Amino acid sequence: MRSIRPSSVLRRGGRAPRALAGVALASALALTVGACSGSGDDNAGGPASASVTSDPGDGKIKIPDDIKNKLKEHGIDIDKWKHGAWKNWDRDDWLREANDFVNPIIKGLWDPHRMRDADDPDKNKGVDDNDLSGDQGVTDPAPAPVQAKAVPPTYHAGAATAGKVFFDAPEGTMVCSATVVEDPAHPGKSNLVWTAGHCVHAGKKGGWYRNIAFVPSYNDRGLTGAALAKATRSEVAPYGVWWGDGAQTSQQWIDQGGETGGDGASYDYAVIHVTPEQGSGGKSLEETIGSALPVNFDAPAVPKVSSITATGYPAAKPYDGSLLYQCADKPGRLSVDAAAPTMYRIGCTMTGGASGGGWVEKGADGKVALVSNTSIGPVSSGWLAGPRFGDVAKGVYETVSNEFADQ
Repeated sequence: MRSIRPSSVLRRGGRAPRALAGVALASALALTVGACSGSGDDNAGGPASASVTSDPGDGKIKIPDDIKNKLKEHGIDIDKWKHGAWKNWDRDDWLREANDFVNPIIKGLWDPHRMRDADDPDKNKGVDDNDLSGDQGVTDPAPAPVQAKAVPPTYHAGAATAGKVFFDAPEGTMVCSATVVEDPAHPGKSNLVWTAGHCVHAGKKGGWYRNIAFVPSYNDRGLTGAALAKATRSEVAPYGVWWGDGAQTSQQWIDQGGETGGDGASYDYAVIHVTPEQGSGGKSLEETIGSALPVNFDAPAVPKVSSITATGYPAAKPYDGSLLYQCADKPGRLSVDAAAPTMYRIGCTMTGGASGGGWVEKGADGKVALVSNTSIGPVSSGWLAGPRFGDVAKGVYETVSNEFADQ
């Protein structure tokens, strides 16, 4: 199996779940530090955080002492960081622990070209579908492949909650998919995004990724080829670029998650709290896009679910990450570790880049809710698997919501 993200790596195995106390919280610092790369087009609006101001006398960014001190605790010099120090992936300097996550906004970093280049490095170390010898739980036969269908543009009209997460890793610029979800602390005004744990943290052998940002309805018009290459920032990010100012994944993913097989896959989810890089007129992400999905932490057992729809931006061949796709299938069960929760598995041809994308199921009341996210799949593609949300996932979600409840 491989991780369904651009690095196309594999994960296998896992350990028993921990209690809710194992939930990992990471509070980031929303901090606009100015552009360090091409600023892109159509950059309009005010600063993303009122915590940072400019001195009209010298035009330099002023950072409050408490934020400076927090950054210093992590050995981060903000001036050096914005001028490229974030590219230092030395093991000793790679922030790893739950509360270590910092994500200073580098204004203009994610321009259209950098977004487009966030792709699959093609470093696949894959194994085939039969490499599940460690499974001791319930695993149904592999589903027949379901051909992913392109979502008609505009994406906002048919899949407003979908988008792409961009981030930097030691391997280079990376991309995942994600979903805007409701925030119980701010009904109708959510700034929460759901994705995979491996889209924010490298797992047991690494730490938090950097420059994490979310773009809802990326490439909303479905541009391809030369048209996309010439697209402005407002065309590829019509609802803005939203930087993570808080992130959380499960402690199980931090402790167990790996680049091969299914390590930690049953707990491979994350919630990101975002803030706009540019001014949003005081509107939340949910108000900006007009929608957010509820999350179901008590979805029916796998055999009782008639159909699940997975959404994402596959970037590994034969896809290129520019277009939004969906697969719908009746899920089966996949167990990569008898001690860990059984995962959902569906037939789907989406590849790396679709990881983190939302899985939606229609409940008995006819309403749809998020029940999983893309985590792993076989090297040859054909199916995807995602964790089934339970108490640990609920703890991740609620803790992020509570952290920002007063804001």
